[in-house]
Amino acid sequence: MVRRTRYTKGEDVCPTNQIRRHQKEKWTMHIGIPLETRAGEARVAATPETVKKYVAQGHQVTVQAGAGIRASIPDAAFEAAGARIGSAADALGAELLLKVRAPDDAERAQIKPGAVLVGMLNPFDIENNARMASAAITAFALEAAPRTTRAQSMDVLSSQANIAGYKAVLEAAHHYQRFMPMLMTAAGTVKAARVLILGAGVAGLQAIATAKRLGAVIEASDVRPAVKEQIESLGAKFLDVPFLTDEEREIAQGVGGYARPMPADWMRRQAELVHQRATQADIVITTALIPGRRAPVLLQEETVKQMKPGSVVVDLAAAQGGNCPLTVADEVVERHGVTLIGHTNLAGMVAADASALYARNVLDFLKLIIDKDARYTLNLEDDIVAACLMCKDGQVIREAA
Repeated sequence: MVRRTRYTKGEDVCPTNQIRRHQKEKWTMHIGIPLETRAGEARVAATPETVKKYVAQGHQVTVQAGAGIRASIPDAAFEAAGARIGSAADALGAELLLKVRAPDDAERAQIKPGAVLVGMLNPFDIENNARMASAAITAFALEAAPRTTRAQSMDVLSSQANIAGYKAVLEAAHHYQRFMPMLMTAAGTVKAARVLILGAGVAGLQAIATAKRLGAVIEASDVRPAVKEQIESLGAKFLDVPFLTDEEREIAQGVGGYARPMPADWMRRQAELVHQRATQADIVITTALIPGRRAPVLLQEETVKQMKPGSVVVDLAAAQGGNCPLTVADEVVERHGVTLIGHTNLAGMVAADASALYARNVLDFLKLIIDKDARYTLNLEDDIVAACLMCKDGQVIREAA
């Protein structure tokens, strides 16, 4: 005979009431972390470190089973941090959804109307913005955050570009059939590899630093004269294209940390210098991007034809058309005896650290849209929040420039 204990309605000792009361009092928001479904995407939008902080703030966190496996984070690590492991529907059905990439059609169908979505959603994808708006999703694209001091801790472009620049050099070294450093051996001396880096933003500067650690001789070029000191401080030679007019000098300053399209005459002079230096280089890494536009062509086919046999080009702009017209997105091809690497997600190839940095970016952004009572709030007077908001209440808020 099973002995049953009687409980008074509402009494705290009743297990069911304890659970209900606990959930009612503790869980402020339901945060979902789904498995990224885009081909080749190994990153995840949260880590045990950030999940633990969300739980400490009073949120319920559901992580889709296997979401962190490709980033070397087992489900057990998320559980130990206080998350619940669930299905795709469980994670996508949360009030606040944290992703790396924009949801596809199948994912979007499982997101509840009114849900808040935070991720790298590509603010220049007009069609995707419209689809998210039609699904009544409130979406924040983190790439749209202004390049200001206050926004540095949530700058996903910088955190991921830093990793991409590092990985670009390793990919180049992998495909280059010679040593990177100079070696003096009993069998003779091996010359150091000559590396040319085009574009000295976050990715380019990290590529310079990594190639220097591997012992290469490095040259670098950039539109912005302000980066000359940074380039030289990392041990590379700055390739200077003089400005002949005040207009060229003004445009070269860039906007918000980004380069701007330069006048045709300056581009011609830069192309001549790049052609000369690239034909003498063993490895060329191109990193030039202009937000929302097709990547500028920096390395012409004629230049590739004249490069040394066995040379390597890593094109970090492959996703936006490439800095070289011979680059094929997501492929490694050989043209005119030169290997061209067109990986479009280099950061995702270092998924563990990329996820850790990205998750911290997301955590810092959420501080702007979650108030002191741990509840979602939308403050459009905050310049970062306003810049990142893509759609709300079925309307596209920010049109691509």
